[in-house]
Amino acid sequence: MLPAEGFTCFPGKMWDKVLSKVKKAVVFMDDKCAESLHWSGGANIVFEAGARNLKQFSSFEAGGENEPKAVFVVSTLLKGRTADIMKDIIGLSHFQYCVVFTTVAHSIHLIANNVTAELEGNPVFEKFEEKLCEWMGDMNYTAEVMHAPVVFTRVSQQLLLVPTFAHLFPLLPQDLDTINIKRPEKKRFGSLTDVDMPSLTPELQIEIKSLASAVNSMFEFTSTREESFAVGPMSRLIAGELANHPQAKNRRKTSTNKASIVFIDRTLDLTGAAGHHGDSLVEKILTVLRRLPGHTADVQVDMLELTNLQRTPDCQPTLAPGCLAQTQSPTARLLWETMLVSKQKEAVMEVRRQLVEAASKENLPIKMSLGRVTAEQLSSYVQLFRSNWEALERHCEVLQLALATAQTLRHPTLPRWDTCLALERLLLQALGDSDFAGVLRQLLPLMKPAADECGPDELLVLLVYLYSLAAEAQPADDEDEEEVEKVERELIGALTLVITREAELSPLLQKLTGCSCSAELTMERAHTAVEGVFETLRELSHARDHLKHFKSVYTASDGVHQATYRPFLRQVLEEIFHPDRTDCPDIEHMSGGLTELLKTGFSMFMKVSRPHPSDHNLLLLFLVGGVTPSELRLIREVVSAHKPGTQVLVLSNRLLRPTDVPELLFTSQRLMPDIGV
Repeated sequence: MLPAEGFTCFPGKMWDKVLSKVKKAVVFMDDKCAESLHWSGGANIVFEAGARNLKQFSSFEAGGENEPKAVFVVSTLLKGRTADIMKDIIGLSHFQYCVVFTTVAHSIHLIANNVTAELEGNPVFEKFEEKLCEWMGDMNYTAEVMHAPVVFTRVSQQLLLVPTFAHLFPLLPQDLDTINIKRPEKKRFGSLTDVDMPSLTPELQIEIKSLASAVNSMFEFTSTREESFAVGPMSRLIAGELANHPQAKNRRKTSTNKASIVFIDRTLDLTGAAGHHGDSLVEKILTVLRRLPGHTADVQVDMLELTNLQRTPDCQPTLAPGCLAQTQSPTARLLWETMLVSKQKEAVMEVRRQLVEAASKENLPIKMSLGRVTAEQLSSYVQLFRSNWEALERHCEVLQLALATAQTLRHPTLPRWDTCLALERLLLQALGDSDFAGVLRQLLPLMKPAADECGPDELLVLLVYLYSLAAEAQPADDEDEEEVEKVERELIGALTLVITREAELSPLLQKLTGCSCSAELTMERAHTAVEGVFETLRELSHARDHLKHFKSVYTASDGVHQATYRPFLRQVLEEIFHPDRTDCPDIEHMSGGLTELLKTGFSMFMKVSRPHPSDHNLLLLFLVGGVTPSELRLIREVVSAHKPGTQVLVLSNRLLRPTDVPELLFTSQRLMPDIGV
């Protein structure tokens, strides 16, 4: 087995622990665990393991009279709201046997209950078992509580996601202000790089410790000794927690495999996350199709074309949606891998090729056509399967991916993608030629209500793209600063007007304004929300100020070549794989401890080699805050060009689309994540 294969089969093995307990049980699962299960085989594997039913973890659900066994799978601490919901479900049911799986380790439960001493056994879990028996109404009934780290999910051979931590995002300067308010003046932090774990909110500490614990479980399963590295303040905190994890010390002594893991903050390159330059089919699918409810990495595929139903204004048939997570068919998995990492043209041609092959196998009357692949062509191929139920069932997974492609290619909002791309290219060139006020002014004509080119969501993404590059504009004096403020006031007014004129608020605008519909939205609320957006935007260009080597993601025009975006990830990987293996001050080694301190001391007098991310054949990159499909392709290209023998596995807490970035920046509670309490 190749080293990376141990990691990619880890999610499935963790689910096996849960599945071993579900026979004849009603299974209750929260949304985060359900998303992890979704990419690991879905509800199918739960029913195949003998479960009677699978329900949402909600106070409005319960077991039937003839269902004495329940299994709960939750991604939170067993206290507060989580315990209340469990009590509600049990109170409405007739259970005699309850099994609870939590993704949060017992050691984290001790910290959450303010227990600092090391205790034998699992006292918090044992106490909760007693509560379960109490709620069931008989202390002689059976209750089991255990830890199962079902937080990782394999999205592709190259990518593992941790949807449980989807809303974990690196801190921003305004978060530093919030932290400093509670500290004495002399002990306030000067920058985010100075922030330590004890200064964070208890909720965020629990979140970071839980993530470090989950990563440690993965290394334990694969018997791997890791060297941890960090690029960015949040990555430093996570890598530090992993380095000092109580169970990690014993694991490292006995591990047979070795790997490097590099944590990288997403905020160090928001240009790449907000940009439309990736030429990725999957990025477009994730952007234009509606999300599956409760999910962050999958969408709803309309299956109407595979039926004989008709959708009219008077008749809206209820039809379960398809999705992108096709885990059963090897053909569909290979097609998904191609779609995820190829350029759009190659991806849509592969979708067509797979459809033609499937239709040929079933002797369906397919009309071959070469040249450009169109949405209509793909739909016509898919519809051939409609009249043959056996063929439809055999190729259902490939058909869902083909429908997702066709629905994206003909989606009415897709032209906005190309508009955004063209505008980003213009802004990129303008940055090197004029001051920031001049570049900002180019956005004013776009701020029009009900514009076809760009809606408010796209305008917010463009603002993030531009402000993340603000430091690259021509140096400004006091006069220029005043001009920037003046243009910003105009933009705030114009964007407020655009938002208030929207007939229907998008999910992003609902979160931003706190209004569920346009009727609730007042001019004042919209204006306050937009002012808050600009406060955050002004800080974005300073994210790389503390770095020495990776200060810029921009290459100015030299008169011959146009100005270009230089992906931060590419720069980090080229530095890691540089043949000289120089020590880069921005890639900080964290697996320290006493040994590392001694090495550092000895290196003043004699030559001692410090750990380097390229030391091992397996490199794990953990992007804290999300990764885009086009970045997966970039990683593959850089590795094959610089060090083809190295296996690189990407880990992240979400698969990003451009509109996720404003949501994470402007609407998420970064210091107060929801830990279910």
